[in-house]
Amino acid sequence: MTTAPVRSTPRAVHPAAPDDGPLPPALFEAELRKLARSRYHDTHPFNVRMHRGELSPNELRTWVANRFHYQRSIPVKDALILAKLPEPAMRRSWLRRIQDHDGLADGEGGIERWLRLGEAVGLDRAELESGRSVLPGVRFAVDGYVNFCRLSPALEAVASSLTELCAPSIMMTRLETFPVHYPWIEESGLSYFRSRVPQGRRDGAEALTWVTDWARTRDDQLRALSALAFKCDVLWALLDGVEQGSRPGGA
Repeated sequence: MTTAPVRSTPRAVHPAAPDDGPLPPALFEAELRKLARSRYHDTHPFNVRMHRGELSPNELRTWVANRFHYQRSIPVKDALILAKLPEPAMRRSWLRRIQDHDGLADGEGGIERWLRLGEAVGLDRAELESGRSVLPGVRFAVDGYVNFCRLSPALEAVASSLTELCAPSIMMTRLETFPVHYPWIEESGLSYFRSRVPQGRRDGAEALTWVTDWARTRDDQLRALSALAFKCDVLWALLDGVEQGSRPGGA
């Protein structure tokens, strides 16, 4: 079994500013970006094997089915965050994220595109929507993230979304590698990855602006860093569950 690298907590790798005062916004932004890059799940062994073309069809199907539990939870957690936002303009802007995933009508949106990915890898849509194949570890990680967004203040809930800063890169990697390594997947099934490149750039930039503006003290900044680290761990734990569950006898 591959052992995941040990990753330090934000407080261990990001010492307080002199006199415990807040870092200037530019330096705080650099901290957030560094944390996201260092802990993002693109370096998880399962993702590394995926992008090298080393996954079996069964492993890919297990990933798509379990990741769908995360995908369908995104608009739920975003609705919980939206309710915490203090200004109408912020709520209108955040609402766009829910619409991106749920669509403005049936047959539209990111959830629908993920279902089409499921069909493209050979999964039955009704079975995928039933959630019966979701592994316990994946369910625990994703539901824990939804509860984090339900219970946390707006600063930490929004900061946890900053994995969006890294999302465009991993989506582009999949767009480049899937047609080469998994040509049996129809090109139309990759539309989710394509749509998330501009959405991720837009959403990551917006959330970053809000978090750097809201975090007025060093304690605020550390809480934002911890929230981002938690989200990175959620994505990492999801892949731990998929990696274990896709092995023969592992589920």
